[in-house]
Amino acid sequence: MTAARHVVLLFGEILIDRFPGQEALGGAPFNVAWHLHAFGSVPVLVTRIGQDDVGARLLQALESAGLSIHGVQLDSIYPTGVVDVTLTADGHRFDILPDRAYDHIHPRLARMTALAANPELVYFGTLAQRANSHRALRHLLRAAGGRRFFDVNLRNPWISAEKLDWSLQHADFVKANDTELESITRLLDLEAASAKVQAKALVQRYQLRGLLITCGAAGAWWLDDSAQVTEMATDPIAGIRDTVGAGDAFSAVFMLGLLHDWTVPVTLQRAHHFAGAICRIRGAIPEHNDFYKPFLEEWSEHG
Repeated sequence: MTAARHVVLLFGEILIDRFPGQEALGGAPFNVAWHLHAFGSVPVLVTRIGQDDVGARLLQALESAGLSIHGVQLDSIYPTGVVDVTLTADGHRFDILPDRAYDHIHPRLARMTALAANPELVYFGTLAQRANSHRALRHLLRAAGGRRFFDVNLRNPWISAEKLDWSLQHADFVKANDTELESITRLLDLEAASAKVQAKALVQRYQLRGLLITCGAAGAWWLDDSAQVTEMATDPIAGIRDTVGAGDAFSAVFMLGLLHDWTVPVTLQRAHHFAGAICRIRGAIPEHNDFYKPFLEEWSEHG
């Protein structure tokens, strides 16, 4: 990897995941920003937290890690985002509490952060668009240059076909998992067909530069704007503790590939290996930055 400092603007939620007996920092934009920073990029989060104890913890974590806090807005009315996580026989169940500070990101402040950041890439998802923050995202995208990476991240019951359509219209690259691809097809009334045919229809309809589909342990594949598919054969992931944050880890490394002009096969392989390593720890974020060293060394050695 080169020493270039690539700026990435990330819009959306940062929050606390409350697991039984423990709490963890979370939110897809937060997780992706954390990984990008550890890998040498310059992430700038545009988000909003409450003036409460939870918000103070998040802000302290960002500052301690050396991440920019210029785009973190403070809210005196609405509390910091919280997700209650319970363990069920089918895995984790997430109760995403409504009307949180990240639902009220201020449009003008978001625009100012975007203008100051001058990013190469802009990352956004769907959850933070569920309420008033959708307007802030519109202002941010009008102000920001750079390519747009839309990480779908559908979360019930906060799913809107209208906002999904709008997001796809404003994206260059889109990432979804295989289950989300089926949901997108249904929500947007695409013809029921094979996953590859559905992906091709999305790329054509929205004039995307590429669509990334992750398939859990089965790997991932990429469809570009010339309808070329790149698939990745996967190694089994041993020692899985949980899959929380695996998709965010994959997104972060795929974005690194875009920033550093890695080939698609190399990018897919590196993203899969890193996401697999995240699955072998508890939660979405490693406790120590030493976790990233083997990946940095390997990628630096092989370019």
